[in-house]
Amino acid sequence: MKKVEAIIRKSKFDEVKKALHEIEVNFFSYWDVTGVGNEKQGHVYRGISYSTTDIQRRYLVIVVSDEFLERTVNAIFDSASTGNVGDGKIFISEIVETYRIRTRESGNPAIN
Repeated sequence: MKKVEAIIRKSKFDEVKKALHEIEVNFFSYWDVTGVGNEKQGHVYRGISYSTTDIQRRYLVIVVSDEFLERTVNAIFDSASTGNVGDGKIFISEIVETYRIRTRESGNPAIN
């Protein structure tokens, strides 16, 4: 099992959620987060300078079986990418074990 953590643009969240549902990844958690990016300059809109160093993003955590890893990552790539700086990051880590509290199932059955 793998844990997929993705930091994406808030504006792309609905597209990412739809893409994940289409590949049958129907359970994940998410949070609104603020991060600091590489871009050091601000933007000017109607004569007012706005800082872009603090970036509003959405942080997703998805636990999938090894068989779903590649399609999950590809779904995020395809739906979250704008081709511009600031599209986000994806992190993958190993999950040692998973339990479903209600039934006490463990392993892959607990995440499906």
